[in-house]
Amino acid sequence: MTKFNLNTLVRDNVKAMKPYSSARDEYVSDGSEMVFLDANENPFENGLNRYPDPQQRSLKAVIAKQKGINESHILLGNGSDEVLDLLFRAFCQPQKDNVITLPPTYGMYTVLANLNEIEERKVILKPDFQPDVEAILKVVDANSKLLFICSPNNPTANLIAIEKIKQLLEAFQGIVVIDEAYIDFANQSTWVEELSNYPNLIVTQTLSKAYGLAGIRLGLCFASAEIIAILNKIKPPYNVNELTQKAAMERLLDKKGVDEEIKGIIEERKTLIKALKNIDFIKEIYPTEANFVLAKVDDATKRYNELLAKGIVIRNRTTQALCENTLRFTVGTPEENKVLVEVLELL
Repeated sequence: MTKFNLNTLVRDNVKAMKPYSSARDEYVSDGSEMVFLDANENPFENGLNRYPDPQQRSLKAVIAKQKGINESHILLGNGSDEVLDLLFRAFCQPQKDNVITLPPTYGMYTVLANLNEIEERKVILKPDFQPDVEAILKVVDANSKLLFICSPNNPTANLIAIEKIKQLLEAFQGIVVIDEAYIDFANQSTWVEELSNYPNLIVTQTLSKAYGLAGIRLGLCFASAEIIAILNKIKPPYNVNELTQKAAMERLLDKKGVDEEIKGIIEERKTLIKALKNIDFIKEIYPTEANFVLAKVDDATKRYNELLAKGIVIRNRTTQALCENTLRFTVGTPEENKVLVEVLELL
């Protein structure tokens, strides 16, 4: 790619600002017994009376070791949605800049663009759910700051082709954000491994899916140290609370347990797909590298309502581009999937 200049992408007000310095930014514990009278906290110990580490150092150390990267390449957020919002705030000037999305894809990109008054330029995927690189590059201009690629994609469940992403990383002069919320279920390595090769690459992940921690809201962002430093300037000082940090640490250290659950979900995904193929009104089942299955049916709204009446909640994706009359089935437990299939067979 031509020389990438991060400085030209950062908003001027962000360049000029100084981050808020919390009490726990100024002092980093070395493990010694200390008397903390710096942060106006309640002094009576209950396990949660102290502010959490604003930089989540212990948690980042574990993540860095598992990912094989330096801690300076990691930002943690209150869910991936906060991470994505920080990207808009750092790089996109309201009512001036634009971002590029590739529908059908994760709906929060649109929500955040609207929230931040940023133009969203949509380039619909090809019928095989792969990006049209030529069409994408045609809509790019000097104010195009972010390009969002969800891989495996939601709701289509497929991986975006490696060569397509590389073409975009090479040609796009803004930042390419690869959303890997479902990467743990895929037969492909993470793009985190490519950070050193592409200075304009940001990868986001989450503990909500494979790690089973949707309730704690922890998002992960991986990028160059320079990009992470910019995001650290604008993030709220205590954006990841103590309970979240503790729960995440415990789960991350249980790698064997997480791997077993992922393996079980992938096996159950195969079983579910096999069963869905025998349902008369299901017309097509799309390839999946996620923990869900997208299927085309005869009448998505009708089938969605029928399942809802039977106490089964799925997603009707028929309003999304290229997804007319499709339903999205999350892979549940063997028992839950059995109930789903039994109900589908009776419809």
